[in-house]
Amino acid sequence: MGERPPLNKDTRLCISLAARPSNIGTRFHNHLYEQLGLDFIYKAFTTTDIVAAIGGVRALGIRGCSVSMPFKEDVIALVDEVEPSARVINSVNTIVNDDGFLTASNTDYLAIQRLIDEHALDPSDTVLIRGSGGMASAVGAAFRDHGFTSGTVVARNEDTGGALADRLGYDYAPEVGDRRAAVIVNVTPIGMAGGPEEHRQAFDTAAIANARTVFDVVALPSETPLIVAARAAGVAVITGAEVIALQAAEQFERYTGVRPTADQVAAASAVSRA
Repeated sequence: MGERPPLNKDTRLCISLAARPSNIGTRFHNHLYEQLGLDFIYKAFTTTDIVAAIGGVRALGIRGCSVSMPFKEDVIALVDEVEPSARVINSVNTIVNDDGFLTASNTDYLAIQRLIDEHALDPSDTVLIRGSGGMASAVGAAFRDHGFTSGTVVARNEDTGGALADRLGYDYAPEVGDRRAAVIVNVTPIGMAGGPEEHRQAFDTAAIANARTVFDVVALPSETPLIVAARAAGVAVITGAEVIALQAAEQFERYTGVRPTADQVAAASAVSRA
């Protein structure tokens, strides 16, 4: 454990760009900089001019840039290299600046793949994904690329849901209904703190009881109604807190060259969600 040096002319800056900035990334990264004694600082920003913002990242030597909605696709044309993790889903959430050369990746996709491995999910299982936005695309692609060939995308928006299902080679359905799967995944705002559906479960008790693993990408709270119900039913869970911590750890390593330990990531994640 170290102590972050005082701010100076050589301090490296990392930023986030989002329509609605939060404190989660700021707290996570700055906590680890402090714990590891790294001469970095992290600040959240928003912008109405993404082209100028990415130009500033390049021109000012900003080391790393986290990208959130609605900029995840727009930045693809503004960087020099797009790694497969972002190319496969046409969505960027991380940019690293090496002396003016910008490399883009998607650590959400990488985090989902790591969690599939860590929880030893079986690719022969069926997967049911509720949601069709950018994160659902990352989740679906991670499962598909990990060998999960039998899946269904559930989304009320037939255009986006059907298109995602087609890209993944999965079935499409407008409602969950009586559909069941060994792995069920919520990638919607259902259960999110402060949202209009914060007290709802994304899947009913029958779907939960039939599953071997329940996965909720919602990070706040980490114990969503869906996760609480799955634990009560004795079903294995993967939480959104795990996703956000792992994807941030992947970003952190890309920015600093240092991989924090699992305990350090867990502590930073707790700080970020406090």
